[in-house]
Formats: sequence, structure tokens, C-alpha cells
Amino acid sequence: MRTELRIVAALGTLPEIHAYGGLAARRTGRDTVHLIGTAATPLGGDELDITIVVGPGASLVVRSVAATIALPSPATTFSRSHWRYEVAEGGSLDIDPEPMIVAGGARHHARTTVLIAPDAGIRVRERVQIGRSGEESGAWRGDVTADVGAVPLLRHRLELGADSACEDGIAAPRALDSELVYPDDRPAFTDGLVTSRLPLAAGGTLFTRVGRVLTESRSGRGPTGPLGEPRPAAVVPR
Repeated sequence: MRTELRIVAALGTLPEIHAYGGLAARRTGRDTVHLIGTAATPLGGDELDITIVVGPGASLVVRSVAATIALPSPATTFSRSHWRYEVAEGGSLDIDPEPMIVAGGARHHARTTVLIAPDAGIRVRERVQIGRSGEESGAWRGDVTADVGAVPLLRHRLELGADSACEDGIAAPRALDSELVYPDDRPAFTDGLVTSRLPLAAGGTLFTRVGRVLTESRSGRGPTGPLGEPRPAAVVPR
């Protein structure tokens, strides 16, 4: 199955939603949209294409009502998704969906493309768990390409699960909590080998934590981030 979802936010109007396939969205506030699954997806062979556009001076908050579960199909274990975020001048986008659970030995490839204006603001959070309780098989790969205007902000790839680059005899992480924030001037932060926040050369930060299980389920902004780390109160343009 192919799923296409497009959300467009413009200043002074309610967000527009165009959906086809196994994912839809509902307006739950003037500037807030929740993603809703309408069918079991992604299954092996499924493709999801999600585009979110924030116009000049507009704001949008995106959440989801439940976790996403990737499962194999009789034909293949592989599925893929492409998330594209565009934020124009003075715009603000805050996206923090519930986690993706890669279950039953499924393999999922997620691509994220971020295009934002220099005076825009964005926070993109992604959480992944390989396997349900008692499951060890399955794999996930995430590729992120982010640009601020014509300037590269981030090129990042991370793999989890069976046969991944981080799978070895010492560590076998099965969970990821990642957050890209722009603008953000917080300093570098590390906690052992599993948690880090890295300032980016073009501005903003990338927070990454890997482990066996996801330990934080709270969605949305709070007074603290992962491991009690301070989190900005809002994503706002400079």
C-alpha cells in the first residue's frame, strides 16, 4: 500500500490536510494536528510519503494518537517512509509523534528531509523501538538531510537492529530517541557512550540517545528533556 499525506499551515487559517492510504490527520487545535492511522501500515512493501509545509509566519504542532507498528508481509519484511518538512520565513514547526515499533522481524527505512528558512524554527523528534517484548529481530535505518536556506545543516544516518553497523558483542542497542532543534545554542552534552547533544556548525543541535528500551514516553515539550536535560520552552524564529 502507498500512503500519501500532505499538511499545509498558513498564517491566519486552519491547516489544510490531504490524505490517501493508511494515514490521516485531524485538526485538534488552531495550530495543532494529530496523525491518525486508518489502516495497518507500514507492512512489508508499503511506502509512506508525508509532507508538512509551514508558510511564512505560520506555526504548526504535529503529534500522533498512537505508536506506529512496522510489520513484515508474506512477500517482504521491508517497508519505507519519507518525511519532508518545509518551513518558510518566520515559521515554526514542532513535530513529536509517538514511537515507531519495528516488530516481527520487519525492516524499515525512514528518510527525513528538512528545508527551513534561516529565520524559521523547527523541532523534529523521532523515537524507535526494535521489537516488542521478548523480540530481538528486526532492523531500522534513518537518514536525515537538513538545510537552512542554501546552507547544509545536517547529514546523518543511524541504524538499529540485526546486521546494523552498531550491532556487536559489546552493545546491541534496540531503541533510539533523537531530536533536531533549530535554532538552538545549547552547548555539547554527553552521558557515557549512549547519549549526546551536538551543536551543529550552521546552528541548532542534534540530540541522540540509544539503548535497549525507550524510557521516556512523554510527548510534547516539558520543563526537561531526555535524562532531565533542559529543553527550550518553544520553537520560535530568531
